[in-house]
Amino acid sequence: MQFLKTLFWVMLAIIAVVFAMNNWQPVTVMLWGGLRLEAKLPVLVFGAFLLGFLPTFAWHRAARWRLKRRLDSQERALADIRGLNESVVPAPVSPDPLLMEPPAQS
Repeated sequence: MQFLKTLFWVMLAIIAVVFAMNNWQPVTVMLWGGLRLEAKLPVLVFGAFLLGFLPTFAWHRAARWRLKRRLDSQERALADIRGLNESVVPAPVSPDPLLMEPPAQS
């Protein structure tokens, strides 16, 4: 499985490099107040991708961390309850002689 994961990331990096090499052209972005930003096209594309990806990734990691903490807390509570149940040993009950059946006569 680790091999497939590594292969995926290597292929993605190769595709990104090929895309950048084929599209290495300067583009002008018109900003507010007459400002102009001149940058290479792959830099703008990857920058826009990261601008959208990073907040979503941060939110995902925070939610995952929060849920992991809740799960760990519940597992600890369950282990405590199981420990209490195992530590409480009921006292042996001696049979009541009045309620015992008489031995069978043969």
